[in-house]
Amino acid sequence: MDHFFKVKSLEEVMVLADEFSPVGVETISVSDAFSRVLAKDLVAQKDMPGFKRATMDGYAVTAQSTFGASESSPAWLDIAGTVLMGEVPETVVLKSGQAVTISTGGMLPKGADSVVMVEHTQLIDETCVEVYKSVAPLQHVIDASEDFAKQDRVLSKGIFIRPQEAGLAAGLGFSQIQAYKIPKVGIISTGDEIIPIDQEPGPGKIRDINSYSLSGFIKEAFAIPITYGIVKDDPDALKKAVEKALDETDMVLISGGSSVGTRDYTVEVLSSLPDTQMLVHGMSISPGKPTILARVGKKPVWGLPGQVVSAMVVLKIVVIPFLNRLKGLENLNPFTRIQARLTRNVSSAQGRRDFIRVELTNQDNQMLAKPVLGKSGLIKTMIRADGLLEINDNVEGLEKDTITDVILL
Repeated sequence: MDHFFKVKSLEEVMVLADEFSPVGVETISVSDAFSRVLAKDLVAQKDMPGFKRATMDGYAVTAQSTFGASESSPAWLDIAGTVLMGEVPETVVLKSGQAVTISTGGMLPKGADSVVMVEHTQLIDETCVEVYKSVAPLQHVIDASEDFAKQDRVLSKGIFIRPQEAGLAAGLGFSQIQAYKIPKVGIISTGDEIIPIDQEPGPGKIRDINSYSLSGFIKEAFAIPITYGIVKDDPDALKKAVEKALDETDMVLISGGSSVGTRDYTVEVLSSLPDTQMLVHGMSISPGKPTILARVGKKPVWGLPGQVVSAMVVLKIVVIPFLNRLKGLENLNPFTRIQARLTRNVSSAQGRRDFIRVELTNQDNQMLAKPVLGKSGLIKTMIRADGLLEINDNVEGLEKDTITDVILL
């Protein structure tokens, strides 16, 4: 197979995400919008909030009436009424020298352009109040279109919807929105050595870890994992499992069977499927070099390393951005990165992108990154790790005390 282990750089692999498309669009209730991806720009149909509203308890006034007011020389204002919450003060037209009692969130009456905080006033009687501090126009007030104006694009297509975006859509009166469908990801574990977790492993056997860890990462990315069990090193059985997963999901992950070996059938099976193009077999990263990517029809199929740490690192760093593409996200790499200082020298090989597991600790208000050493078959290294330190392929390691970025896990 002439494509076998013609390794690609991480950058070369990531641009291949553009060869895939979001899985589709559906209409959903805004109450179900959290964690979804917006499929159509949201445009305000009205100003928001739509009226001048107070941001403090106190008195609605014309700002000019308070100019020059101080504790030694307060302004005396006549109380012209009270605005109740949710009330439209249609009968009140404020004049210079007058004030109206108002609560936070209340609608300012006509003529009022600011609010004096109640802490800066002294009620003389029911008809008069002293003001000890001047206010500027629109002070302690949200203007009618200050949040958003009519026809503003308030949310852009391709954004991840957090609680605040869902709240904004609701505040603008959108009971339904257009969102991309949630991708389904098929997960297949391969290898004669893999056994179900409820069995006791004998010599040369290990329980299936990858189905569970990979499923967890997929859920963390707000997609739907579907597991297809353990497939032995049998190309016919693997082909049937892959065909079933392709029929039922939008992306397929095959853990194991991606490295050179007489019992590794992933490339053989994928190449035998109709309308298949092998895009990647080998990446210049560590861990995770023997990674496969194929396009079968319009769907991505990954062959991930069988080693548990390698599989998880590749999924986090490489596969999740492709999944984000299927989800419709504009930002394919929304990793959270923080800066930390290395606690020891870290070696690396030029021409290879290394991802080093690190523990993070806070010492004297500075974050420290302590490398977690261990082989890619030891899951405890991922249990101890808080993040991944990325070492570019054009350097030979990093020295102790270097300030560097860490991708949080």
